Amino acid sequence: MISIWSRLIDLIAPRACVMCGKRLGISEHVLCGACNLTLPRTNYHQDALENELAKVFWGRIPIEKAAAFFFYQANSPSSNMIYSLKYGNQPELGIELGQIFADECQHSDFFEGIDAIVSVPLARKRVLQRGYNQSDMIAQGVSLVTRLPIIKKAVKRNSFEGSQTQKVRSERNENVEHAFHLLRPDLLQGKHLLLIDDVITTGATITALAKEILKAKDVKISVLSLCHTKGK
Repeated sequence: MISIWSRLIDLIAPRACVMCGKRLGISEHVLCGACNLTLPRTNYHQDALENELAKVFWGRIPIEKAAAFFFYQANSPSSNMIYSLKYGNQPELGIELGQIFADECQHSDFFEGIDAIVSVPLARKRVLQRGYNQSDMIAQGVSLVTRLPIIKKAVKRNSFEGSQTQKVRSERNENVEHAFHLLRPDLLQGKHLLLIDDVITTGATITALAKEILKAKDVKISVLSLCHTKGK
């Protein structure tokens, strides 16, 4: 039941849908009912072995499973969530979206066999600019639902070489080729790891991170992202 206190807070500080900006109902969370229904979900978690996201990594890295919450398209209503998370100083949004997606994935046993989470590291310069790593926030949300531990400081990002957003596939690959450095292989050894990112387009960042992580012994890799940009 919704408490009187919750109703009072909602009256004083009304919440807005992160997609359309309209006021949320008292029982709605992050997304209004209409936007939740029209969100372009990928449903990849229902076939985590052979979906379009998993195929991005075939022949590049060994991958167990892959899932993304929704399809990303620039300037679409759903893209507002990513803009708000990355540039709107809303770290809590990453946690909330991570929880929502993890809840949906739970019904398909997507997390079965996975031992721990590793979020894509962000360069220190970018963390200082933004105030947080959005992938860390998503990972926190997933961890709250699944109880999977998050492994930190096993891998670091060497430097910030510029955004991937406007780069073509070859430029993206080159941009992140040596972006990561494995610091603590002992923390990863023998584990099935879930790598978490916010948006996957060509898969260059995840591929570079996975190749570095696979230097640790007996590691399995699965991938989860909020968004997948198709056709890139």
